[in-house]
Amino acid sequence: MLNEKNNFNQNNIRNNGQRTLTDAFKELQEARYSQPVSVQPINNKKNNAMKVHNNSKIGKNKIHKSNRFDGIKLSNVILVSSMIILAGIAIFPKNIFFKESLAKETGNQDVASETIETSSTNFEINRRALNIQKIISENSSFEKVKEQCVEERDIEFEVKSQANSSLPKGEQKIIQEGIIGKQKVALVKTFENGEFIEELILKKAVTQAPTPQILDIGTSEFLAKLNIHIGDTVYLTDDTILRKENKEDSEEVADIKQYLDVKLLELPSEEWCKVSFDSIEGYLPTKSLTSSSTTPTIVEKNRSKKLLLKVHLNMLLNQSSGLTLNDYKKIFTDLPEDKNKIFENNAEVFYNIDKKYNINGIFLASIAIHESAWGSSQISSEKKNLFGYGSYDETPYESSFDFKDYSEGIETVAKSLVKYYLNPPGTKIYDGETASALYYNGATLAGVNTRYASDKEWHKKVYSYMEMLYNRL
Repeated sequence: MLNEKNNFNQNNIRNNGQRTLTDAFKELQEARYSQPVSVQPINNKKNNAMKVHNNSKIGKNKIHKSNRFDGIKLSNVILVSSMIILAGIAIFPKNIFFKESLAKETGNQDVASETIETSSTNFEINRRALNIQKIISENSSFEKVKEQCVEERDIEFEVKSQANSSLPKGEQKIIQEGIIGKQKVALVKTFENGEFIEELILKKAVTQAPTPQILDIGTSEFLAKLNIHIGDTVYLTDDTILRKENKEDSEEVADIKQYLDVKLLELPSEEWCKVSFDSIEGYLPTKSLTSSSTTPTIVEKNRSKKLLLKVHLNMLLNQSSGLTLNDYKKIFTDLPEDKNKIFENNAEVFYNIDKKYNINGIFLASIAIHESAWGSSQISSEKKNLFGYGSYDETPYESSFDFKDYSEGIETVAKSLVKYYLNPPGTKIYDGETASALYYNGATLAGVNTRYASDKEWHKKVYSYMEMLYNRL
């Protein structure tokens, strides 16, 4: 078999060892139709004509072979011919291409035309011919490159979440920050026409392990409802008992009045919370609490409540009331008894003296109301003296001081009280002076009453006016 193949190859070599396309087609015709075809050698330099002799007659059983097929078995010829047929159909679908190729090799257009006309009837034209030249052209620039490398890459950290009943429901809090890890990655990257298309990871080696992020997720509906957190200030919606433990029958620790504030310390359950009130710790029911977020007016009510809690018969008078100018205006506006609007018009005067001389302005106004019967007395209306300042019991009108306006009389009495009645000896007061304390018996209403008025109930009467004015807050 090997010898037969060698003979076949040798018989098909011509023109300096090159087998032409014309030879292949002639062999194809000869094998398919049992027609011996002889092909004259082509001399490209001299451009000699090719002569083709067809010595067989269709229908006869006798087959004449040329010298080229001597020693070759018929089965081998059929096998090779079949392969050539298939290759020819796929690669050269149009007969015009055969014609052009033959003409180019022989240099004789007439012989090529004759040969193609003889053989074209034996080939079926492929109507879906591939443009082989276009395919070759497109793929000639097609390039795939593989690159092996080692890279340092990040390792994403894990996020771990846990429930926290001390946070508002749905709120998240990072307890531990996550840290990205590092790893060495050995891989093969594939590039197509300079563009990355895929990678194959060969090996990974962790150089720094990632640190997980720990996340608390709130579950408290109470905190979410009031929009608050542990450590915030909350307010009482009614008078409530502060208890030693978080249950109704627990020991009472303190009585906390409505509108007062407490600091939220813990939330052992949705029904009870631990709070701090004036440095006293205990438990309150959550239903009795609100916040400035849900009840904005509670802050002002809380401030007023704290001020009112300081108002009592034995309160200290040698300090500011802590009221604002708006508080004074609110207190003295539209007082039914202030028919001449004397106190309403001087509300800012009382406020300024309160701050300047460090004396309770409401106390000062209450003395004026008591002594002048709301500014209706003769001394008040004629001498602008709301206090009867300087008068004696025997000759009250004649001995009382005259002032150019009410504000002058108010300031004069305030300075006298600060210097002689309200402060201990040596206390630094206004204008660089110190208190002489000539009539000092304590900075309370009862202490002032001792040397200021002969009426032993004077301090109680003055306090009733103070209480009334404060309650207008």
